[in-house]
Amino acid sequence: MARDSTLVYSTDSGRMCPDCRHPLAQCQCQKPPMARPSADGIVRLRRETKGRKGKGVTLIDGLDLEDAALESLVKTLKNRCGSGGSIRDGIVEIQGDHRQLLYRFLQEQGFKVKLAGG
Repeated sequence: MARDSTLVYSTDSGRMCPDCRHPLAQCQCQKPPMARPSADGIVRLRRETKGRKGKGVTLIDGLDLEDAALESLVKTLKNRCGSGGSIRDGIVEIQGDHRQLLYRFLQEQGFKVKLAGG
């Protein structure tokens, strides 16, 4: 029984595009990068556990900042909470449930903040 296989990795060039079979850096069919969600001037804080094996994270959405300013703010937020975090597609993830602390801090920084979700 023959299986259809697609090359996904090459030791010569690394990860390969499954569609055009070129290295990802030279992909001929690249989709445009995902744009950040549009900000409406309101920063929303929510807690999420889905897909994280029950561990909660605080998500911050709606920060309309440039990349450098966002990185700097996230570093400050992580230090303030004493936990790790990251930025994915313009949405900030801080490990743990820190909604109240972040709510007060972001309001002090001049953002209009709302608690979203349950």
